Amino acid sequence: MNPYALLETINDPVDLRNLPEEQLGELAKQLREFIIEIVATKEGHLGASLGVVELTIALHYIFNTPDDLLVWDVGHQAYGHKILTGRRDQFHTNRQLNGISGFPKRAESVFDTFGTGHSSTSISSALGMAMASNLQGEKDKQHIAVIGDASIASGMAFEALNHAGVSQANLLIILNDNAIGIDPSVGALKEYLTQVKVDRKLAKNNIIRALNFDYSGPIDGHNLPRLLKELTRLKKKKGPKFLHIITTKGKGLRQAEQDQVRYHAPGKFDKNSGELIPKPQGNLPPKYQDVFGHTIVELAEQNQKIVGITPAMPTGSSLKYMMDKFPERAFDVGIAEQHAVTLAAGMATQGFHVFCNVYSTFLQRAYDQLIHDVALQRIPVIFCLDRAGLVGQDGATHHGVFDLAFLRCIPNLIIFAPRNEIELRNIMYTAQLGLSNPIAIRYPRGRGKNLDWKKPFSKIIIGKGEQLTSGDKIAVISVGTISENVTEAINLLPHDEKIAHYDLRFLAPLDTELLHEIFKKHQVIITLEDGVLKGGMGSAISEFTTEHQYNSQKVISLGVPEQFIEHGTVEELQQIVGIDANSIAKQLERFL
Repeated sequence: MNPYALLETINDPVDLRNLPEEQLGELAKQLREFIIEIVATKEGHLGASLGVVELTIALHYIFNTPDDLLVWDVGHQAYGHKILTGRRDQFHTNRQLNGISGFPKRAESVFDTFGTGHSSTSISSALGMAMASNLQGEKDKQHIAVIGDASIASGMAFEALNHAGVSQANLLIILNDNAIGIDPSVGALKEYLTQVKVDRKLAKNNIIRALNFDYSGPIDGHNLPRLLKELTRLKKKKGPKFLHIITTKGKGLRQAEQDQVRYHAPGKFDKNSGELIPKPQGNLPPKYQDVFGHTIVELAEQNQKIVGITPAMPTGSSLKYMMDKFPERAFDVGIAEQHAVTLAAGMATQGFHVFCNVYSTFLQRAYDQLIHDVALQRIPVIFCLDRAGLVGQDGATHHGVFDLAFLRCIPNLIIFAPRNEIELRNIMYTAQLGLSNPIAIRYPRGRGKNLDWKKPFSKIIIGKGEQLTSGDKIAVISVGTISENVTEAINLLPHDEKIAHYDLRFLAPLDTELLHEIFKKHQVIITLEDGVLKGGMGSAISEFTTEHQYNSQKVISLGVPEQFIEHGTVEELQQIVGIDANSIAKQLERFL
């Protein structure tokens, strides 16, 4: 018997809307099992999509998508949406090279009304759509934003709520309240929402109603008949509306319900038992995030002025180790990157050594704060930028490839990219000794290469690069962990004695003394970075050659071209952009 017989009849929401209501419960069961089966072997984000199966079905059943516009905040929760909107047969390619995206993507489907890889954008975008509909006289068109309780606490979401409440927009905001984002939700709003669930008086007179929304709820988000009835009622109402639903992240898989942090994106697991399939362990090098996490604890044990801050990523950044050991000095501020940066600046003015740990792409959301609140005032915040470079299957929204370029133009900011785990430890040690300027330390997702990485600390001289190998013909200048690919490329070639390899280490300040030495010794210089070429290290070195009139040397810059790189493994993507070892070796071979 086909376990997905009913699901396989749904190739479009029109097919869904043709089903009798009494069959929707069975459809929900099959949809949930289908998501579990595929993600068990192909990996991806699990818990969030399992939690909104009933809501997904109800939304497409009641509303006339894609004419009615539906926006899923973040997009971790949109797997069911993708399956019901014509991508069931492609779902096994999710997050794989040339497969469908793990997030809503406008170029992929007319049902994906807005690309949402970062959080808290759904209300603003859906409000914009609703206001556009008003301008065009489309008064009956529906606009729905589904947002989680962690995302709605972000400043951008509050800005949108503030505007939507005084608009005449036909907007429905659905708060998917499960008390967790990737890590458990934090903050006063989370405490308030918890109280609303148990105190019906608060539900009648709450902050959402005060913002001029027609508030309803909280209701059980897994009760399909109740959802259908409430959405039908709200569809007939005009103006800004707000539906508060309570769901369980990971619903339908016991382990995912019990361990919601781990099963957010669990890797491979047994679809029947839910047990995680162990990855080969052995004696593996550490993840860079864990090098950060263990090192900050080690330093904090000796330095009482060390503080750690992260915007909603304590597990992903491994600041959780410090939160466990020194809870009074480690802070998760929620999905609030702007606040995290300026909070760090404020604490640093009072003599604390503040490590602000944020993913590279998420720092983009706090660019003004980085410039105005930190660099302009020369406040020595220590930024630890995790997930720098190409990160893999999360794709274009998450690749940390812009940081070198967008940081380099900021005065007073030190920029350092460690070559390995030992250098990450040493720059963290150096930073907490006291700097006169802020520093950004960027490092990749994934594991390093060194088993013996817990070396005694050593102070790094700010602004000094290193020569790794000697050669008399070609000089390769790299920055960060991409140097491993250079080493591998050189080892692939004969005449490796002709190739010199330099680790620039600091993009700011530039080691001009080392660059002069390189340009005086070599006629061919190849630069390599795992960031965008425009504005990055290659651009910096080209500017150096112009300024100092090194006109006879040939300079070739390798890095990420001027395009958004889609999803795939890091190895696949490095090959596509030409910064893997084999591609580098071919470039070197041209000049040997």
